[in-house]
Amino acid sequence: MMDYNKVQRMDLLYNYNELSEIRPPNLPSKIHIWDETLRDGEQTPGVSLTIDEKIDIAKALDDIGVSVIAVGFPAVSEDEKLAAKSLTREKLTATLAAPARAVKLDIDACLDCDISEIPIFYPVSDLALNLVLRKSLEDSYEDITSSIQYAKDHGVTTDFVLMDATRTPFEQLKGFCKVALEAGADKLVVADTVGAMGPNSMHYFIRTLKDYINQFGNIPLSIHCHNDLGLAHANTLAAIEEGANYPHVCINGYGERAGNTPLEELVTSLYFLYGIETVKLEKLYDLANLVESYFGLPLSTHKAIVGVNSFSHESGLHVHAILSGGPIAIEPFSPKLIGRERKFYMGKFSGRATIKYLLERGHIQVTDQEIYEILQRIKHRPGYITKEESLKTMKTIKDQITRAYSGLEPLEFWRIVEDVTGKKPKDQRLYGQIY
Repeated sequence: MMDYNKVQRMDLLYNYNELSEIRPPNLPSKIHIWDETLRDGEQTPGVSLTIDEKIDIAKALDDIGVSVIAVGFPAVSEDEKLAAKSLTREKLTATLAAPARAVKLDIDACLDCDISEIPIFYPVSDLALNLVLRKSLEDSYEDITSSIQYAKDHGVTTDFVLMDATRTPFEQLKGFCKVALEAGADKLVVADTVGAMGPNSMHYFIRTLKDYINQFGNIPLSIHCHNDLGLAHANTLAAIEEGANYPHVCINGYGERAGNTPLEELVTSLYFLYGIETVKLEKLYDLANLVESYFGLPLSTHKAIVGVNSFSHESGLHVHAILSGGPIAIEPFSPKLIGRERKFYMGKFSGRATIKYLLERGHIQVTDQEIYEILQRIKHRPGYITKEESLKTMKTIKDQITRAYSGLEPLEFWRIVEDVTGKKPKDQRLYGQIY
């Protein structure tokens, strides 16, 4: 089996990614990975990490070399504050960040945890201002200015998060950016809060925003994308290609609703497409498995980079291509790059090449007829369980996972209400309804 380097040296493959006219002119030379697994990732419904689990994940993130780790939201509860304090005591290399609303109470909670960087978030779209906050632009500007200055007065790096930025008119967006930067914000964070952007829109958005904020100096720009349309990874790449240099990610793409930009996908893409090194790629798979075990949410078998089947092959045609032309004939890069190994599976799509390869590894000599008979038995063998049993098992597992991670059951919620207030809902059907 030819290795990747040998095939590449033979110059048999054309790589469009290497064309000089393809490389984005605004691509930063250095990308700082900002991980949100312990904050936005833990907001995955039903997930609740212990302090020890958070410390393990933070240490693993620090070990692979992420630049910033969001440790949680201290103002949410005493438990969150305790977890954040525990993490800051670990003295990790990465910068530890924690978000705050534009209120003194939230900022004080972060300061009490010895947090190094505070992203202050504020909704900037008309919908949020008029229907959620019910505040005027002038009042909002005052909130932002006072909160950023308060945090800066305490000597911490302070960022401004433009919530729902991607649904906000540019003129209004410019006003918020100007106020935040003049107040002393160190970074701006663009939040595609509901995952509403497409890659082309993101290119335009970030390019236009960068053109505006350049007048304030070399302002670092973060991008925070949600995956509601399955475009978080693509949108984050688009933002980076226009100059965003602090992408927000979550391990395995965990997070609210449809999740966030997956760390493992983004950093691998940056290396494979542009040769940009960010973290220790060879440790990605172990990190993904660690977080999967703590979150208790199984990854899809065909998930990019870390899914069980990402480097697995059953098709006889594919296996033959790998054995003849090298793995690069079927795989874009070696699984060793991200700490994985290739696997061949046996099934109805298997071919002679797979059988021959495995027998040779076992030092077993056979005739062509014996290979044929072995292959026929594999193709026509009965399954270990029937299709009906398999589907039943899958449904049972799915139902159990859904139940385990659906949060507080409605019945339990109404029991708490009754215990506190002594009152019951008039409509008894609410006991069994999803909120």
